[in-house]
Formats: sequence, structure tokens, C-alpha cells
Amino acid sequence: MSILNRIRPDRLLLLSLVLMILLHPTLERGTLRRVFMELLIFVPVVIATVRLSQIKRRLWPTVLLMVVAMILAVFGDIWRSQAFTAAKWAFLAAFFAVAVVELFAFLREARQVTEAHLYTATSIYVLLGITWFSIYCAIDTIYPGSVMQGGAVLTNRESQLLYFSLVTLSTIGYGDIVPVNPEVRMLAALEGLVGVLYIAITVAILVSAFRHQHDRP
Repeated sequence: MSILNRIRPDRLLLLSLVLMILLHPTLERGTLRRVFMELLIFVPVVIATVRLSQIKRRLWPTVLLMVVAMILAVFGDIWRSQAFTAAKWAFLAAFFAVAVVELFAFLREARQVTEAHLYTATSIYVLLGITWFSIYCAIDTIYPGSVMQGGAVLTNRESQLLYFSLVTLSTIGYGDIVPVNPEVRMLAALEGLVGVLYIAITVAILVSAFRHQHDRP
């Protein structure tokens, strides 16, 4: 058994995403906490790359996007540059989008339903929320006030945008945080649509694979 099979990147990816979501609000304040939060954001990035290598997907786009995003994150923290920060989020959004496409291709090719497929399907759903979260962060960095809470600019911007993305993806839509920028409104509507379609399509793929698995002689 290979090392990659023993460490189970499919499980670690989902765990890292859940931890990032849960710890994000507590790590947004304070310099040291923010440094740790930056590292925490890149944990699922690295694990997603390992996961893609495990299922033999193209690595060069994800590796390139990951490296550029890391460099921009360092530059943004050193020089406190709005441009570097926005670019970091843009490259992270691109990374997560590519990871979603590659992982979904693995899911679509399934001829049987295994534990790895279930972990991957769940991780893709969370990654969709993280992708839109990164896009919102990039836009709100350039145009502060694109998303507002109670008519006021967001104070804990990243954790609030992460929350906004997840409730939009799941179509809960509490309405406490709302998009103001027209482009962000359309992106939020698209995120809700993608969230609904992903669940429907993924259930169909897994059911088909499950039937194929049990219909084989």
C-alpha cells in the first residue's frame, strides 16, 4: 500500500475544509492569529493537490496557481498591498475552481461507489463554497462594501464573506448579509443555482454508479 493510500487525502481534504470553516472566525483578529489563518487557508490547497495527484489528474495548473497564490499572500502580508491581496484571492478562486472540475471528473467516471467517492463528493460541495468565498473576497478587496450587513460595511470581512458564501450555496439565505454590487448579486444567484444543481447531478451519478456496481455479474 502506498503512502498516499495510507494517509487518505480524500478524508484529510474534507477535514481540512471543515476545520478552516470552523476556525476562521476565531483567527481573524490579531496579527499572529491572522498568520495562522493564512496557513490554515493553504492547508486544503496543498491537500487538494495531493488528492489530484492520487487520482492521476493534471497537476501543473493546480501547482502553478497554488505557488502564485502563496507568493502573493506573502507579498500582501509584507507590504499590506490591496492589489496583492485581491490577486491572491483571485488565484485561490482559480485554484479551487480547477480542483472542483478535476475532482468532479473523477466522480463522474465512477463505476462503483466507494468511501473515497463519498468523501470526494462532499469535499467538492464545500470547495464550491470556498471558490465563491474567494471570489467575493477578491471583489470586496477592490470594491469595499460590495457585500454589506445591516447597511454597513463588513467588519470581520473574511469570516462574514465565508458565512455568506456557505448560506448562499446551500440556499438558506438568511438575509442578514446581502450583496450590494450588481456583479456580486449575479454571482450569488449563480452560486445558489450551482449548489442546487450539484446536489441533483451528484446524486444521479452516485445512484447510477451504485446500480452499475450491483448489476455486474
